[in-house]
Amino acid sequence: MKNAIFFIAASAIFTSACAGNVQIQVLDRDGKPVPDAVVVVYPSATTGAAPSLLQPSPTIEQERMRFVPAVTVVMPGSTVRFTNQDRWDHHVRGNPTGASAAAASAAASSNFELRLAGKADGKPANFADVKLDTPGVVLLGCHLHGSMRGHVFVTDSAWTLKTDSDGIARFASVPDGAAQVHVWHAEQLVDLPRKALNVVPGPVLDTVQLSVVPRVRRAPPAAPAGPGNTPGGPMGSYSLAPVSAHPAPQHPGS
Repeated sequence: MKNAIFFIAASAIFTSACAGNVQIQVLDRDGKPVPDAVVVVYPSATTGAAPSLLQPSPTIEQERMRFVPAVTVVMPGSTVRFTNQDRWDHHVRGNPTGASAAAASAAASSNFELRLAGKADGKPANFADVKLDTPGVVLLGCHLHGSMRGHVFVTDSAWTLKTDSDGIARFASVPDGAAQVHVWHAEQLVDLPRKALNVVPGPVLDTVQLSVVPRVRRAPPAAPAGPGNTPGGPMGSYSLAPVSAHPAPQHPGS
């Protein structure tokens, strides 16, 4: 029994000695915390299976003419569900952007377009699923409402998280040793270079500063009033087939 207790204790000490808790804070040009930045850690060594930090099948809502969440992080091969919670039609247009555009332009999964009918009272919301296979950034838009913008970050490292309201991404048990950190933000148009990081047992704190001051995301508009505020199009989920050109109701914010 004593030997078993000693083995467990020794294993815990060995594990803690080979991993560190890493916190990366992202600041804007003025030194203020930046939420919804994507932080990617590339450890030089791996011990065992990579952690499950990301949802395998996340949902992005179209709600009050916004993509919610504005930024979604997934691993390659993940299926993303788009759901229209509004009472009017929306498109979902996905295109690779930034440095990943050239590499991802040939990948069908990074270029997609679909249309979702508005949600009828008492009925479930319409949805469509898209599988994303290629690492890179996918810009989301809507043909009907030009102000709608969102992003899906398809990462090439399991060690990837978004920053919280304090601008911090917290990683537990990162493998000990040399690592690199990459930070992405939708409004940082010039990619930041990777930053070297030395992971040691215990807490590791570091900061990365953007060269921009991101705009505060606009508040959602009020629901359109009047007879035009009715669901459009047939109910049901939509495929990824090319969208046919047919008239759609226009609403404030288009």
